[in-house]
Amino acid sequence: MTVQKFVTRLVVAGAIVVGGALQAHAEPMFLSKQYTRCTQCHYSETGGGLLTSYGRSLTQELSTTGHQAQGTPTETAQGEEAFLWGALKGVPKGLDFGVELRPAHLSYDTAGFSFTRNLWMNADAIGAYQSHGWTVYGEVGRQATSPGWKVGSYEHWAGYKSSRGVGIRAGRFLPAYGVGFADHTSLNRSTMSLTQYDQVYGVEMSVAADHTLVQASVSPGRATSLIDDDGRQAFTAAGRWQMDLGTNGVLVASGLYRNASRLTVRNGSGGVALGFTPARRVSIWTQADVQHRAGSEDNTYVLVNETAIEAVRGVWLKVSPQVRSNNKSGAPGVRRLALSADLLPRTHWNVNINYYRDRNTANAVTSTIFLAQFHLYL
Repeated sequence: MTVQKFVTRLVVAGAIVVGGALQAHAEPMFLSKQYTRCTQCHYSETGGGLLTSYGRSLTQELSTTGHQAQGTPTETAQGEEAFLWGALKGVPKGLDFGVELRPAHLSYDTAGFSFTRNLWMNADAIGAYQSHGWTVYGEVGRQATSPGWKVGSYEHWAGYKSSRGVGIRAGRFLPAYGVGFADHTSLNRSTMSLTQYDQVYGVEMSVAADHTLVQASVSPGRATSLIDDDGRQAFTAAGRWQMDLGTNGVLVASGLYRNASRLTVRNGSGGVALGFTPARRVSIWTQADVQHRAGSEDNTYVLVNETAIEAVRGVWLKVSPQVRSNNKSGAPGVRRLALSADLLPRTHWNVNINYYRDRNTANAVTSTIFLAQFHLYL
């Protein structure tokens, strides 16, 4: 094995560990349940994070053991709509809390180099307060560092939404772009620098109507770059347009622009995504993206599909073929096959199992990753 190949494998392995540790917890597969907007269950327009009371209550609708006869909810189900099942008394109206814990087991192997480790992917406390159209949101928890970890906040913002659906928020958040797949290592997220480490400090405007959602944001750059002054801070603008095609389909168009920094060149990305439900328990999402870097004749193309099937109530099987390629001859590309199973005995505690097979098209090196996670949401 050459030094270059060994270093490459270490970098890839590190990316999987770090990127895999940062899950958004948004699930586009629930389009098959006719949920077309993130805010139907989450506080954030871009999904993930703290669930609203309605989002918590969906344990009845989505989990294996949650079904109840219509009109006869149990006291347990009502308790699940509150923080710690309602154990915290006297919480002011509009104030909401949540805790996310996600221990995991990771195995990685590529051409004779392998490792396994147990790790904490999430250990976060989240809070939100809503009143008269205003929302104040914050998250604090465990953040991976090299070496070790620290306590910090990936997301915190304040926003206002009028009765006409016009909204504005400012703070630290992930720019709206494409489909918010739960796995930030998916090629359309990592290639566009939209992992959770790529949160920005910025301002976002949004306009929500019955069948459309428009989001646009501007920022001086990635939050970690601004804090650490790592030479990658650069003006960033993002835009996302979504049209709901009835209750069973969604069309999304997105754009992302980043100016040059001390270490990176100016670049822009554009993409189109389509989601639809051909059957009651099936959701299919496909997203195509292209990224161009200034001063280069080379474009990066990414195509990702995710097909999710609810095999039995609360048991989802997913298959996701993914391709990243370049139009310049000889440039390396990646072909990925991702397989996963989401087991939801209750939506507030569930198990996620993932298998990835990546093949580098330049050197034919194949990597395999196994990731098992237990998710507890309180």
